Amino acid sequence: MLSVLLAAGCFLTGCPKNDAATEVPVVTVMTHDSFDIGKEVLDMFEKEHGVRLRFLKSGDAGAALNQAILSSEHPLADIFYGVDNTFMSRALAADIFVPYSSPLLSSIDESLVLDKNHRLVPVDYGDVCVNYDRAWFELKGIPVPESLGDLIRPEYSGLLVVENPATSSPGLAFLLATVGTFGEDGFVEFWQALKNNHVLVTDGWEDAYWGKFSAASKGGRPLVVSYAASPAAEVYFAEKPPETAPTAAMTGSGAAFRQIEFAGILKGARQPELARRVIDFLLDTPFQQEIPLKMFMFPANRNARLPEVFTEHARLAHGPVVLSPEIIAEKRDAWIRAWTETVLQ
Repeated sequence: MLSVLLAAGCFLTGCPKNDAATEVPVVTVMTHDSFDIGKEVLDMFEKEHGVRLRFLKSGDAGAALNQAILSSEHPLADIFYGVDNTFMSRALAADIFVPYSSPLLSSIDESLVLDKNHRLVPVDYGDVCVNYDRAWFELKGIPVPESLGDLIRPEYSGLLVVENPATSSPGLAFLLATVGTFGEDGFVEFWQALKNNHVLVTDGWEDAYWGKFSAASKGGRPLVVSYAASPAAEVYFAEKPPETAPTAAMTGSGAAFRQIEFAGILKGARQPELARRVIDFLLDTPFQQEIPLKMFMFPANRNARLPEVFTEHARLAHGPVVLSPEIIAEKRDAWIRAWTETVLQ
């Protein structure tokens, strides 16, 4: 998920308050480090329901889920936010969530609802794909690659930086895009060709994007694995927003993997009824309309309005790769091992 976020205050990190004295119930949401929400929307919900929300940030999505599973006998939170479809089956197999059919699900795109028992409900989604530096390609007079297969051509040698799928969520999503595009018999051959074409691998998104990508750093790589919404962030956070984003995304058929994020109520939640109200809040339009400019993902609620900068510069892929959570759970570790043996050894 995109990690270009504004600094958050104590209301996101769970600063201590004297809740015993005020007798305000607390609902704890365990989530990943990229979570963000506007204070005005949060205050509105807390006042309406007489509750305080505490957000327990617990590392990246994979690390946070591991912590939730390991603490399932004595849960640290009432809700978990941030399970994506690459780890969904693992989360459900751990049996740490209870079903809740929110009335707001009627406003959610049915294609995003992957758990028909509603233990995990979709909150946001976006496409992981290659982003490119517009100015670099214009200056060099080299055509922009249009497909994953183009990336192994000699004119793109030494231009691409990717994230390690064993340590990075977008890295794993991009690996899955290559599996979906080239098949189980062809993705290793593709990665071998990328290695021969001098692909650079980093541990995480921040090092790749802010450390190696020519459009966002002094790095010399004009191609980077990121999100199709990343160009909107480039415009939104610019000191003087340009009319045209300095970056763009490869969104052709098979060039991206669709990542969906979910939330669910943890078994043993201390505040189960209030937790249901929080799930409703996460799916309702006030929170959903925060998602584009706070986390640079698309809201799952089809009634949520998108800000102008997002409609103009963020994209969704045409024909993204979609793999079932069950297939991912069954094959993920083997695919990562094959990738590691091919690219890093």
